[in-house]
Amino acid sequence: MGKREDLIAIYAEDLKNKCGMTPDMDLLTKVTIGCGPAIYNADASTVAGSQPDELETVKNNFLIKKLGLSDGPALMEAINSVIETYGRSERNKYRAVIYYMLTKHFNKEAVYG
Repeated sequence: MGKREDLIAIYAEDLKNKCGMTPDMDLLTKVTIGCGPAIYNADASTVAGSQPDELETVKNNFLIKKLGLSDGPALMEAINSVIETYGRSERNKYRAVIYYMLTKHFNKEAVYG
């Protein structure tokens, strides 16, 4: 297995054990690939759930630009809900896992079709 496959396995484990969901491996793989080289960078591969700037970045770059959603309070509510599901105290909140959960939350799997 390559580095990306190893990371996808870690993300799937987090989804199962920390978020209580069974991952759709095909979608998880596509979301991970969509994150690009950021998954290999220790800082960029995680989301700092307590930093408002970081959450704005997730909202603008992922929800609005990637998923094509319209800006509104529902976006930040969804981000906070996903972070709550992941566990606020969880130190490593992987970007790919957050993006995966947001994609599922908004039923935007077709973006990765």
